[in-house]
Amino acid sequence: MRQQALGKEHPHTVVSMCNLAGVYFEQGRDSEAERLYQEALAIPILDEMHPVRSQRLNNLAMLYFKQGRYNDAEPLLKRALLIRRRLLGENHPDLAFDITLLAKLYDNQGRYSEAEPLYAEALSLRKRLLGEEHLLVAQSLNNLAWLYENQGHYDASEALYMKALSLSKRLLGREHLWTKTIQGSLQTVLDKKGR
Repeated sequence: MRQQALGKEHPHTVVSMCNLAGVYFEQGRDSEAERLYQEALAIPILDEMHPVRSQRLNNLAMLYFKQGRYNDAEPLLKRALLIRRRLLGENHPDLAFDITLLAKLYDNQGRYSEAEPLYAEALSLRKRLLGEEHLLVAQSLNNLAWLYENQGHYDASEALYMKALSLSKRLLGREHLWTKTIQGSLQTVLDKKGR
């Protein structure tokens, strides 16, 4: 409807296309989501370095990530991160989101030596810009703990899970699902250590 009223290349039309693609993504209608995300990226309504372009790149990359198409996702995530770095600079908390997406891609592929510095960078950014007592800091601690657990570095993983759990308890409470998830991850590490 928006496309008919405003035209295919209008910014609101592109937003609607991306929103519909997101619905398809959530419904598991991947081919339809991919088609819309690709169409939206092909519409030259915004400068190559516009923040909305980085979001569109991330959206398509996350679809590829979900499908295990890591080689297709990686260049999109790298491009989105480059755009964010140029637009936001190195001192913006939103940059940590893009850094974490690329780290998760590497982590899922077992490319731990590439994921670790990215997770550490996201954690450092969030601590510095959001403060030590922020839920996104707990998320970054959890991500790094998960990476260390996957590598068998259980002592480092335990220490980070403990910090993430402590933060989550303070910020969300003991009964929150996120707190319980971290508790379960910590218990898994303790079990692996024989404790």
